Parts: sequence; structure tokens; C-alpha cells
Amino acid sequence: MISLLILFASGVAYSQTQSPAGLWKTLSDKKGEAESLVRIIEVNGEFQGKVETIFSPPAPTSNPVCDQCKGELKDKPIIGMKILTGLRRKGEEFTGGTILDPDEGETYKCTIRLIDGGAKLEVRGYIGISLFGRTQTWLRQD
Repeated sequence: MISLLILFASGVAYSQTQSPAGLWKTLSDKKGEAESLVRIIEVNGEFQGKVETIFSPPAPTSNPVCDQCKGELKDKPIIGMKILTGLRRKGEEFTGGTILDPDEGETYKCTIRLIDGGAKLEVRGYIGISLFGRTQTWLRQD
């Protein structure tokens, strides 16, 4: 009985220590191609992500600008751009944030969830409620 409690406690501790912080390869939800590398960091309990690399192809160049973005991001380089902001842990998910799609220049509400023991990240961007959106699976690189 005690060994069962220890096993359970270690499993709970393991699941609580998993973090989306790290380097992730993004994959297109439309074609399944590798698109970029995004570094997710934690700052005061909030997870943020910046683009580190763009793969060309599928991008026309290896250093594209966000020509579809609005405001201060218009025509800025996508490499170095913060595309994930405001995500905070809520149980097994990280919610309350936003994600920018530089291809469309649109920002969406965002929820992320670690899957496959933390080797993959399920990234869901949506408008309004989560039912109306798209999901990508990103692959951990470090």
C-alpha cells in the first residue's frame, strides 16, 4: 500500500513539473510540413513564444517579414517575433493566451497542452470559443 502511494505521488509530481518551455518545431496543420522553430519561455508564470527559425521552403525566404500583420508588427521580421503570449497553467492545459499567425497577420485566443509525455505540444488557436479554431502539433526539439 505504501509503495502504491509513493508511485502515485511521484506520478503527480512528474505531471506537475512538465512545462512547455523549450524549443519546438512547428508543423503546418494543412500540409504537415515543418515551418519554424519557436522558443517558449516562462516569465513570472506566463508562457511566451518567439520565432527563432523559419524553414524555406515552405516559406518563400528564410527571413520573411509579416506583411499581413497590422500595427507595429506590419512588415517586421518574423524571426524574433513574439507569437505566443499570456499562457498560464490551468490543470493539464495552458490557457488565457493568444497566438499570432504571421501568415495571415491575425491573432487568436490560444490553448496549449503537452501530449506524448511532453514530446509534443498541441496548440489550438481559435476565435470566440475553442470549437471554432485549428489545432497544430509541435515537436519538442530540446
